[in-house]
Amino acid sequence: MERYVVDITDDALVDMEALYEHIAKKLQASENAMGQYNRIADDILTLESFPDRYGLLECEPEHSLGIHKMVVDNYYVRNENIEPTGDVNDEKGVIYERNHGAQEY
Repeated sequence: MERYVVDITDDALVDMEALYEHIAKKLQASENAMGQYNRIADDILTLESFPDRYGLLECEPEHSLGIHKMVVDNYYVRNENIEPTGDVNDEKGVIYERNHGAQEY
C-alpha cells in the first residue's frame, strides 16, 4: 500500500489550538476540548493511506486545485498537495488545514 507523509500546517495548528482554547475556556469543557483536538489530529493522521478517499471541494478554485475535504465532527479538514512517497522521511507529502464546518464549501 502506498503511504503519504502527513504534514499539519502551522496555520492548521493555530486553528486547532484556538478551537481547544474556545471549548476549554469559553465553554468551560477542558475534557471535551482535548477530545475534539485529539479526534481532529487522529483523523488527519489516518490520511497517510489513501488520502483521496474524501471528495473534492465543489467551489472554485479549490476544486480545480484538487483540494479535498474531510469532516471530523462539526469541522472540515482541507487537504492539498498530495504526493506519494516511498520513504517515510521524504519531505514531500500532504498539507492539512482545519476549517470550521459552518463555512460554505
